[in-house]
Amino acid sequence: MTVVTLGPEGTYSHRAARAVADGDEIVFRQSVTAIVDAVSSGEAARGVVPIENSIEGSVTESLDALAEYEVAVVREVVTPIKHGLLAQGPEFDTVASHSQALAQCRTYLETEYPDTALEAVASTAQGVEYAREDPSIAGIGHPDNAGDGLEVLAENIQDQSSNATRFFVVAPASERADGGGKSSFVVYPNTNYPGLLLELLEPFADRNINLTRVESRPSGERLGDYVFHLDVEAGLYEERTQAAVADIEELARNGWVRSLGSYDLEHVVG
Repeated sequence: MTVVTLGPEGTYSHRAARAVADGDEIVFRQSVTAIVDAVSSGEAARGVVPIENSIEGSVTESLDALAEYEVAVVREVVTPIKHGLLAQGPEFDTVASHSQALAQCRTYLETEYPDTALEAVASTAQGVEYAREDPSIAGIGHPDNAGDGLEVLAENIQDQSSNATRFFVVAPASERADGGGKSSFVVYPNTNYPGLLLELLEPFADRNINLTRVESRPSGERLGDYVFHLDVEAGLYEERTQAAVADIEELARNGWVRSLGSYDLEHVVG
């Protein structure tokens, strides 16, 4: 089985993928959209994509890809994010890393390196590779990526010690499961009126189903038109969930409702 995730080797996505690959081949793509596309088309059996960070919030590219492609979510992995500052030496002009990593370390960088340029790159691992190639660049990434000329100048530089990222493991839509402690949905009502969002949430509240995440993203169809992403603490096998979904489908009769499936949460330490 092929598992595809964000590359190059050494990204936090790669670390999450290793935890779920169970010895299977891991290949890399440079964008979340390319990962979800590879799974949807059958090129890969599984994809591992970041969905939400405890400091910076949701990864919008992941939300948009899940709305665009037909896939299932079969597992959720939460892993701690332990950022280190890696460089060839203490003198450098630029810190390069993924935009979210730079944002997660904003306070540290503003305090310790207020005059240093910040460069957003495709991944934390790419920033580390730039630092390995150029002594004027430092990277932010997991301390395990040091070596081969790079030293760890500082560890745990993230602004919050509780920094963690949720990853979804996506599979072909045919593998959608009904069993699990959580479920995710993408809802496009294709309409807009006062109280619409409240009406979309009430079917879950009325059945004592806890909503753990509600996000809206522009549909791309017209200004002010939105797609909603919902995570709930209930499985699709439950009658209450099925009843709530039926209500949602009626409310979105001019649009569509996509069930991404049910899954369980697991924590990966490292």
